[in-house]
Amino acid sequence: MQLLYRRCCGLDIHKAAISVCVLIQREGREPEYRKRSFESFTDDLARLRRWLAQCKVTHLAMESTGVYWKPVWNVLEEGPWEMLLINPQHFHGIPGEKTDPKDSRWIAELLAHGLLRPSFVPPQSIRQLRDLTRYRVHLKQDRNRIHNRIHKQLEDANIKLDCVASDILGMSGRAMINALIEGRNGPVYIADHAARGHLRKKVPELARALKGRITAHHRLMLAELVRDLDATDEAIRRIEATLVERTLPYQDIVERLATIPGVDLITAWTIIAEIGTDMSRFGDADHLVSWAGLCPGLNESGGKRRSGRTRKGDRYLKRALCQTAWVISHTKDNYLTALFYRLAGRIGIKKATLAVAHQVLRIVFHIIRDGAVYRELGGNYFDRLHPERTTKRLVRRLEQLGHQVSLQPKNAG
Repeated sequence: MQLLYRRCCGLDIHKAAISVCVLIQREGREPEYRKRSFESFTDDLARLRRWLAQCKVTHLAMESTGVYWKPVWNVLEEGPWEMLLINPQHFHGIPGEKTDPKDSRWIAELLAHGLLRPSFVPPQSIRQLRDLTRYRVHLKQDRNRIHNRIHKQLEDANIKLDCVASDILGMSGRAMINALIEGRNGPVYIADHAARGHLRKKVPELARALKGRITAHHRLMLAELVRDLDATDEAIRRIEATLVERTLPYQDIVERLATIPGVDLITAWTIIAEIGTDMSRFGDADHLVSWAGLCPGLNESGGKRRSGRTRKGDRYLKRALCQTAWVISHTKDNYLTALFYRLAGRIGIKKATLAVAHQVLRIVFHIIRDGAVYRELGGNYFDRLHPERTTKRLVRRLEQLGHQVSLQPKNAG
């Protein structure tokens, strides 16, 4: 087996301890293994970095063990070696010989022969941007949970506000909930003084919806939930303001990504945070969509194709792109919308959504790599692709409806 690296290191990382094995192979000599164990405190990681420098390590590999690899990576990435983060599922030690020192040795041996596939680890600035966009996602999910709890408390008090108002937390809805918390002068008064906009036409219905059996306990719970909601909204605003500042160096890319139908500012931030701006890491668009988990899986044995379900991939990127695909399905007269409805009738809405997300990510790859903008092909792209076939199909459908069709070319004038 070909030997690629003569001075490499494998790390088996845990919460409190790190097993390290340095493999040194010299010409005409037996391989030398230097094994040590370090704690995971910052001082110990600094000692680990100095020891690896003394061993003249050129390549280093570690498992992506939960979040415990991150502080190790942050300290060691300052060294002169090339670092690889590997998925534990991509390698397995010898059965029956499972110990931390043997795991680190096995990693070093696989690394020496180039048998490890590295995971994508973006630069620190992109990693920090990723933390912000992912935290924003979690805050939005927390907000949805608080919204559902408020709805639950209103239902428990037999307040049917959602039967009349489409958004119970809009301007009018918040005013009514605040009035209920304060125990104001009855449902008619609340409906008349809190309704705004279109709800002014529904004051009698609102008065009926606000007549319930609200108690002091309901008021207490609603007050606490509204405070939680306000705190979450404020946190989201702070995170978005920080994202605006942090994405200023990528403003050109953000603007070009926003030319894609369905891609808004938040989606552009998420795309940059998840895949970075250096597309050479992925090689080509095929590898990028495979890494993101937006292409069919390959599972074949004995000449038979098994399940083609997609892999897990990057769930934050997949979530953002599938939301974009769903927005695209509600737009008109563009290529991606035509692609969605072309596929939805044959493979279903869910798979069509994933296919459009796949196509959007391909477009993103070329926009970032080539410095281009989105070029619209038009909603009639597939009709123009094979005009004779489209004509025959439409004529056949008209004849099936009982019409006699006669076609005449349109005059040039």
